[in-house]
Amino acid sequence: MDITMRVATRSTCLRRSVGAIIVRDKRILSTGYNGAPRGLAHCEEVGCLRVKLGIPSGQRPELCRGLHAEQNAIIQAALYGTPIEGSTLYCTTQPCVICAKMLINAGIVHIVYANPYPDEFALSLLSEAGTKISIWGAPEDNLGG
Repeated sequence: MDITMRVATRSTCLRRSVGAIIVRDKRILSTGYNGAPRGLAHCEEVGCLRVKLGIPSGQRPELCRGLHAEQNAIIQAALYGTPIEGSTLYCTTQPCVICAKMLINAGIVHIVYANPYPDEFALSLLSEAGTKISIWGAPEDNLGG
């Protein structure tokens, strides 16, 4: 998780810095942080649409110019032809419902996150899919990657 938190420092989001790494057999396969698509202006440069519109956290995720850290980690793996099925995602924040659906389809079997996010539906879908969910620092978790 220390590496995941370091990846989050690359975020260009003005509201929340999030980092994600995908790991299998204790090997980092891919990393991602939240920010605008490559070649586009970042919120640091143009401001945050969500702030301008007064959108609360956890609502209307489509009204953001940035991709989430989990999405960028999946995309990076795809760009470089790195299979991620059967792996673990470490993330500084609980995935939202959009990321949860992508992680399920990507074959991620375990998600470890450090901070909550107001999206119970995401947790419900991950549970239904049989994805193991662990909260970083919770004593009952076995956090092997």
